[in-house]
Amino acid sequence: MVMSRKYIPRRTFLRGAGAAVALPMLDAMTPAFAAETKRPIRLAFMEVPNGIFDLNHEWSPKAVGANWEMTPNLKPVEAFRDRFVVIGGLDNQQAAGRDGEVGGDHPRACTAYLTGTHAKMTSGADLHAGISADQIAAREFGKYTQLASLEIGLESAEIVGACESAYGCAYYDTISWRNDTSPLPMENRPRAIFERLFGDGGTDPKARLEIRQEDKSILDAVNADIKRLRGKVGGTDRAKVDEYTDAVRDVERRMKLAEKQDIHALPVGSPVGAPEVFSDYFKLMADLMVLSWQTDMTRVITFQMGHEMSGRAYPELGFGDAHHPCTHHQGDREKQIKTTQINNLHMKMLAYYLGKLRDTKDGDRSLLDHSLILYGAGLSDANLHLYTDLPLLLVASGIGGIRGGMHVKYPNRTPMANLLLTMLDKAGVPHVDKLGDSTGRLELPSGQTKLARI
Repeated sequence: MVMSRKYIPRRTFLRGAGAAVALPMLDAMTPAFAAETKRPIRLAFMEVPNGIFDLNHEWSPKAVGANWEMTPNLKPVEAFRDRFVVIGGLDNQQAAGRDGEVGGDHPRACTAYLTGTHAKMTSGADLHAGISADQIAAREFGKYTQLASLEIGLESAEIVGACESAYGCAYYDTISWRNDTSPLPMENRPRAIFERLFGDGGTDPKARLEIRQEDKSILDAVNADIKRLRGKVGGTDRAKVDEYTDAVRDVERRMKLAEKQDIHALPVGSPVGAPEVFSDYFKLMADLMVLSWQTDMTRVITFQMGHEMSGRAYPELGFGDAHHPCTHHQGDREKQIKTTQINNLHMKMLAYYLGKLRDTKDGDRSLLDHSLILYGAGLSDANLHLYTDLPLLLVASGIGGIRGGMHVKYPNRTPMANLLLTMLDKAGVPHVDKLGDSTGRLELPSGQTKLARI
């Protein structure tokens, strides 16, 4: 790396054998006497499988507006109350069955979640739905980043054959569609994501393998560049570089520990190299997602907590029952309690992700301040396969004038696609007039939200 000026180009990479390490935003990347460089908006679309259940059916607060009481389901993210909007009343009508269709509630629900379209009943190659909101954003934001988007999941993807009734596995293994006929697989291997972010495609893959086999860090390949960089920048930037490299090394350490596990101990559906404990697995993937935004490698992330009809068990909660069977509780109190505990664990993981974004600087604020994140499910009640009044949370942190700390309730049968269309607008994605079954844009609460700086 040659650095002949104090001003460092924004797209500077530290390069070595088998590595291309992007840098986070540094003060030295803003020209002298120039105003603070405007930071890009990032978009994340997150989905949990099998609906979201609460013993008292209290995902949404009873009161609308600003003065609402935190529900048990939302309690894990209470620290971020001023940054999110609880959204009620939106439906996923394209998940409904049609004449001649058998079963398919789960694959139709997750397919419609970001597309607003109806999944064609087929287990063959003639899959059909529609482009998803994340990929519309990726077409625009991908003009400015190395990766147009990242599609990440925490379970295996069986892409052939039928998985529910006559619906192909490809439907319920993803929520992201490049176009009407091309579902995008969710990457569930931490190492694969890491190498997309830090591997140099222009070099021999053998060099990257040697780094791993010698138990080295990818940063060792660019150590000389890091030292030169630290000598060129000020104290604040040196601290940012050190914090960033520490985070990269920590992710590598956890990946290596996971890769040394006994593969027979891994839960069904987990890839080799994934931590055995679900919360550790999620946190590793979340940290990779934070690094991808911190370095501006991508601005769009699609995340599937688990595929629909997920059979994952959560022994860390003290029981071995699988998720999907628990959701079909039929009034069984014990199953209802276990389902609530699973959903609560998912919300704790969301809180971890939001916390990491809040604690990571991005210009003069944080990554969370510059992010628009949707969290929710394609079904509301999985026991009854309901796709009405979906449980949805929009983390906005003031983007587009959206006021956090609010609970809004829209008229029944308002398409969820209206929210997706509005999100694209707020993120600055141009020329999107229609998405799936959208009927217009939503009026989101607006006003000044005071956010604490990190």
